[in-house]
Amino acid sequence: MKAAVIDEFGATPQYREVPDPEPGEGMQVARVRAAAIKNIERMLAAGDHYGSGGMSMPAQVGLDAVVELTDGSRVYTGATPPSGAMAEYLAVSASLSVPVPDEVDDATAAALPNAAMSAWFSLEYAGKIKEGQTVLILGATGVTGGLAVQLAKHQFRAGHVVAAGRNEARLAELAGQGADEVIQLGRDEAALAQFGGAIRQAHQRAPFDVVIDYLWGGPAEQVLGALANEDLQAQYQHTRFVQVGEMAGATVQLPAAVLRSAGLEVVGQGAGSVPKEAFERVLPEIMPTLLRMVADGTLKLRTRTRALAEVATAWREPAESGLRTVLVP
Repeated sequence: MKAAVIDEFGATPQYREVPDPEPGEGMQVARVRAAAIKNIERMLAAGDHYGSGGMSMPAQVGLDAVVELTDGSRVYTGATPPSGAMAEYLAVSASLSVPVPDEVDDATAAALPNAAMSAWFSLEYAGKIKEGQTVLILGATGVTGGLAVQLAKHQFRAGHVVAAGRNEARLAELAGQGADEVIQLGRDEAALAQFGGAIRQAHQRAPFDVVIDYLWGGPAEQVLGALANEDLQAQYQHTRFVQVGEMAGATVQLPAAVLRSAGLEVVGQGAGSVPKEAFERVLPEIMPTLLRMVADGTLKLRTRTRALAEVATAWREPAESGLRTVLVP
């Protein structure tokens, strides 16, 4: 069969022949219908992810996919190394899969899980969100950030959701998908400082209980600074700042006074910070809930499809805000 393969870290995946998958006990070989290209796979292939150390070369690429079982049903499932999901076929266990509703197309079902699960875990486990709270999503115009906006509003019943990001058109779209307020982030220093002022004003109007950050770097510095107080008599406000991504930079400068002057709690969210109980809920509870939300129109996600044979070209395509590329064999 054909699959996407890399021979070394940093290489662009190539479409080429690999051995057919060999199913273990209780497994079957399923036809892959769709597999999304995601940031985590790019990082793994580049050797920049902490999970890259467990990869051996050559390596097949892809963590999860929508597949068609031998009985014709469609399910979402994960790939088991050394197999990769960006392939024509995948060995799967029906018991470790989630049925895809008829109303959800292959591309959306393949693009949804990784981003939506990250957003869910960030809000529920790392953010400890409660109904009625005020939430800021920093980096809301990305795929995961956009889903975090929608989940905060529609699943976790946040009282006020603020979406912050660069793409003006995408922010307008999010205003119709759950964001009560949008704040645009500029690129130069002056615009960044202006963004910080807008965040401070928003925090003063409706203090943030939770911040979900997909950017880090300069934008996060502005938000952290906006949460600080200069008044010794300032009213206490607890804000849980959840660090998820680093699209704007891997480091920040954090003055000690910021931590001393505000009820700020900074935590991270990633595979190593999610409790076992959360993962145990994924297949029986969370994924079916997410797919139902897509089926009834509550969750929206934009995709574009490319043939698996075009994986090298698709891998190099410029990213577009809020859009996920999905490979179709």
